[in-house]
Amino acid sequence: MSSAVEQGEQGDLARLRELVRVFVDERDWDQFHTPKNLSSALSVEAAELLEHFQWLQTGRAEELGADKLVQVRHEMADVLVYLVRLADKLDVDLMAAVQEKMVLNRAKYPADKVRGDARKYHEYKDA
Repeated sequence: MSSAVEQGEQGDLARLRELVRVFVDERDWDQFHTPKNLSSALSVEAAELLEHFQWLQTGRAEELGADKLVQVRHEMADVLVYLVRLADKLDVDLMAAVQEKMVLNRAKYPADKVRGDARKYHEYKDA
C-alpha cells in the first residue's frame, strides 16, 4: 500500500475516532465506555447486523431490498463506531493492527495453497 493511501486511511480513521469522541463527550458517556462494555456492545451490534440476514438465501443487496439495506447500513455503522471507540480506549492503531494481522494471515493462508478453498488453515496445512 502506498504511503499516500495509508495516510488517507489513517486520516479517515482519526476523523472517525474524533467524531465518536465528540459525540460521547457531549453526552458524558465516557464513564460507561470501558473496554468490557464496548466489547459487549460491539457483539450486540454485530448480532443485530446478522439478524437482517438470518433467513435469507444469500443476503445480497437485491435480496435485502432498499429499506432493509438502509437498516443494514446503520447496523454496520454501529459496529464500526463501537470498534473505533474500543480501539481508542485501548490505544490501538487499527490500521497497524490490520497490517500486522494481514502478515499473519498471509503466512497461515498462502495464496498458492488456498486459492478458491474456504477451509480453515489447519484443514489443509498437512494436505
